[in-house]
Amino acid sequence: MKTDYYEYSIPELVQLLGLRFKDYRMRSNMTQKDVAEQSGVTINTIHKFENGLVPNLSISTFLLLLKAIGCIDGLDELLPELPESLYLIKDNGKKAQRIRHSSKSKAL
Repeated sequence: MKTDYYEYSIPELVQLLGLRFKDYRMRSNMTQKDVAEQSGVTINTIHKFENGLVPNLSISTFLLLLKAIGCIDGLDELLPELPESLYLIKDNGKKAQRIRHSSKSKAL
C-alpha cells in the first residue's frame, strides 16, 4: 500500500522523517552523539528531530544528518536527474532558464 504524502501536513512529514532517520541511525550502529560529532548538529536537535519535537528542520541540517549516517546517496531516489526535455529547448537551441506564461491580450 502506497502512502499518500499529500494527506500529511509539513510538521507531520518532518516527524515521519525523524522516525525514519532514527531507524537508519540505529541500523548504522551510531549513537546520537556519533551523529552529532560527524554532522556538527547538536545532540539536542537530533533528539528533538527523532522524537517528533521539531515542527521543521532546515534542508541543510537534514543533509548534514544524511551524510553523517551514510545515506546522502538517497538523494538520487528522491529527485533523480531527468533526461533533457525538448519542451525546455528554445527556438535558438538554448535551454530555458525559467518558465514564463504569455499573457493573453484582452478583447475589447
